[in-house]
Amino acid sequence: MSRFVVISEHTAEDCRAAVKHFSEYYPGFLTHFEWGCYDSDHHAYAMIDAESHQHALMAVPPMFRPKAKAIKVNTFDPRVKGEKLHE
Repeated sequence: MSRFVVISEHTAEDCRAAVKHFSEYYPGFLTHFEWGCYDSDHHAYAMIDAESHQHALMAVPPMFRPKAKAIKVNTFDPRVKGEKLHE
């Protein structure tokens, strides 16, 4: 299992619809995402553990999935230069 940051984009005009779709798609996902909307950044962000990029994107409602992206992230062990601590 890998860790991904999932970013779902929507427009200011679609903001209310985005929140509504997230809550209807799967209510628990609404609270797993952090929203930048009040700072004029109409993106929702979440850290997701998933098997693949495609699985991570399943956290995003189908309507917003085409614009969403999943970025695989990892941490590094500061004691060993360049060695991954967690993938």
